Amino acid sequence: MTGLKGFCIVSQRLLATNPGRMANLTAEGVEAVLQLQQKPGRLFLRDLLGWKEFDEIQEVRQSIILDAHYYSLVFAANKGLPWKVVAEVGKLTGELLEETQGFSLLQAIRILQKKLTTFPVQLSSFQQTAVYDYFSNTLLKHYWLYQFVMTRERDHNQTFAILEVCAPPSPPPLSEGIDIEMWNYQQQLAALCAAEAEKQASIVHIRETLHAEREHLLREVYQRIRIQTQTLNTETLISLVNEAIKTQIQNLHHIIQHEIQATFEMLELKLQKKALMFTLPAPYPPPFCPERKRSTKPQKKTQDNFLDSEDKMEKDQKKKKK
Repeated sequence: MTGLKGFCIVSQRLLATNPGRMANLTAEGVEAVLQLQQKPGRLFLRDLLGWKEFDEIQEVRQSIILDAHYYSLVFAANKGLPWKVVAEVGKLTGELLEETQGFSLLQAIRILQKKLTTFPVQLSSFQQTAVYDYFSNTLLKHYWLYQFVMTRERDHNQTFAILEVCAPPSPPPLSEGIDIEMWNYQQQLAALCAAEAEKQASIVHIRETLHAEREHLLREVYQRIRIQTQTLNTETLISLVNEAIKTQIQNLHHIIQHEIQATFEMLELKLQKKALMFTLPAPYPPPFCPERKRSTKPQKKTQDNFLDSEDKMEKDQKKKKK
């Protein structure tokens, strides 16, 4: 019977059979503890000892004492001792931890020997030696550490902080990845195209702005002429017309000057794009190109030339013989 389900079933069974005796370690209780996994077994042992629930991180002393009880039961069970003896070994652990507080190591050894001599259950010499060796290699070997834990209060210096951890964004698919040289080329080309579009938009914007100012000025002149038609003399009318013409000429001058400057800058950008296209990096990985079959025609031609030369040499030799 293992797991939390078995823990609940065994707890209910023992509570029904032994009401009011959960603070005592019994043969049935320790057997149920060791039939469970370690974590639920420790919890069940805590209930058998009559302890309240505690935080094992904050209350380290209680956690160490509970471990000492639990592992002493595991040791006794692994040695094949009867369940009644296993329970008494667990009780002996608690008594030693409590009664040796503040005593020297020699006094602790004497207390252990005395308790084994007056052990409630008759032990054979082998069992008594095994129990003594167990406590010698655990409690007595680390005696001063246990004394420090049992007799010194723990200083609590704790700082709590809340940190919100954001998961990193999912990376794009690898199929969309490109070579770094190609990426740099695309970034430069995109920057040049964006600058060219910005220049084109600035030409349109300045043209629209100056046209709007010209229309506004002409409308003002027209309103003044219409209001003062009867009172205007020839000289004033000529002055207003000249002012309107001058404004139109100035606007046209500004438009042409701006367009010329922007055109030169756009030509410069186009030249940069052309120069950039000559540095287009090779695709990576390179495209697959199957090896072409070598043509046998040159070999055939070479062989024909060799045969012709041999025929010619034979004819020359025949002529010489004649």
